[in-house]
Amino acid sequence: MEKRNYKIVVSGAATMGHCCSAIETVARIIGKQVAEHDCILVTGATTGVPYYAALGCNEAGGFNIGFSPAATENSHLKSYKLPVKPFDVMVYTGADYVGRNVIMTKCADGVIVACGRMGTMHEFATAFETKKPLAVLEGTGGFADKAKLVSTGPCRGIKNIIYEKDPHKIVEKLIRLIDQEKKKNGKVDIGQ
Repeated sequence: MEKRNYKIVVSGAATMGHCCSAIETVARIIGKQVAEHDCILVTGATTGVPYYAALGCNEAGGFNIGFSPAATENSHLKSYKLPVKPFDVMVYTGADYVGRNVIMTKCADGVIVACGRMGTMHEFATAFETKKPLAVLEGTGGFADKAKLVSTGPCRGIKNIIYEKDPHKIVEKLIRLIDQEKKKNGKVDIGQ
């Protein structure tokens, strides 16, 4: 398998009461798939879906980066009450949730949405507007189950969006879409 090191954001609900009953397992599977495909997991360094995706990534020997809304570790832990583990690297943005969402999403090569609420919708919209390859895991509840309706409404089309129901397949499908995007962009290796 070709080593890509693509940065894949997993966006989803921090509070999972409205998600499907298997959301913890689903998020772990996605994180594991990111690691097994030699990609870097990127999340919002929060609880819920991002947390369980990071756990799955770690369990598979992968590497993940958390983008915190806080300016410092102290603020991350005490003001926002967010975990620092299992994130391998923490980027303290100091940009609150809205700014963090934009910074995190724009650094990605692709974005996966599982369940989600308003923050996930914001990350989806940021990825959509910046033409990032997107994958939505349908059947996980919350925003993920409304994304198709939102993106096919009075928008500019549904380019670069995959809708998938299997968490074991979503990462591979997103990677293929990222590969197409990189090829279209004329990706050049600096070392050559």
